[in-house]
Amino acid sequence: MSRIRAKNTAPEWTVRRLLHSRGFRYQLHRSDLPGKPDLVLPRFRAAIFVHGCFWHGHACTLFRMPTTRTEFWSEKIAANRQRDANAISLLDELGWRSLWIWECALKGRGRLVESEVAEKVKAFLYGDAVLDEIGECRAFPIAEEVL
Repeated sequence: MSRIRAKNTAPEWTVRRLLHSRGFRYQLHRSDLPGKPDLVLPRFRAAIFVHGCFWHGHACTLFRMPTTRTEFWSEKIAANRQRDANAISLLDELGWRSLWIWECALKGRGRLVESEVAEKVKAFLYGDAVLDEIGECRAFPIAEEVL
């Protein structure tokens, strides 16, 4: 697990490239915001998280609970999800909007076309939604729990 990177991952680079090529400028990994978002767009008061489906227990084709040490993994993933929920709540209290881009939106058989991902991000940034997600499926229970 020590070789798994927490930042500058391939999906994160893809999102960065998509946004930068469309003229959006952002800050990276702001530690002064809850959850330390991957990308922050202060002009839009928006925090973007690019999450791996396995590490955050996303209900998609890329997530499968390991068959060994299931108790350890279920506790670890549950803790990650709880940390995500806390970050969403704190960001909302501070007046920041949150967008979650799942790994499955960028790779795998259910992936979206990159231009579609970029358009969805743009729609979120110019819209008024407080919380949204982009992924293969829209089954993220934390979003319903928090808002």
